Amino acid sequence: MIEDDDLYGFLHDSAALIGAPLVRVADGRTPWEVFEDKRLLGNSRLAPCSHALKIVPCRRWLAAHANPANTVLYIGIDSSKRDRNRAPGIQHGWRRWRVEFPLLDEPELSKADMLAEARSLGLTPPLAYDLGYDHANCGQLCVRGGKKHWLRTLRFFPDRFADYEAREQRFRDRSGKNVAILTERRAGETIPLPLAELRRVYESSL
Repeated sequence: MIEDDDLYGFLHDSAALIGAPLVRVADGRTPWEVFEDKRLLGNSRLAPCSHALKIVPCRRWLAAHANPANTVLYIGIDSSKRDRNRAPGIQHGWRRWRVEFPLLDEPELSKADMLAEARSLGLTPPLAYDLGYDHANCGQLCVRGGKKHWLRTLRFFPDRFADYEAREQRFRDRSGKNVAILTERRAGETIPLPLAELRRVYESSL
């Protein structure tokens, strides 16, 4: 619900290129609405938005429209060590259906290679990739992104960063808890790192 328009354009153009219908399945809420409903602020370790807005609607649609006997789920994780380690859990979680990971069969195919191939086919990938993001999720406001991700958003999309900074602070004030989207290590301890503090540290270094 908060992705950039160029992401949806890329999806539609890609589907048209391979001649496949594009089915959009949506819960209807934004990530922040999920956080408020669950009274839980999403972060890099626990992202209720991902489960509520991606997994649950997708599973419902598959249960209603995709017979496990003749359906294959293609998951687009790449061949990096981090993504490869995710494959067994994904396969187990969707075990009703046959699950395949075609990009894991291309160990030398980097994200840059995939983007170059998309461009060679006449597709225009989302701008987020040109700006150095690892993905184009959630309008560059993914709670699973780390400090580098959020500093990049502060640089390129300061209005979006400011909106999330304010939302995070309101959530902290209402809950009375020291929670934050980000964390950092200090003196061997992992502690919350509010976006406001991240911004102040960044601005003081300029």
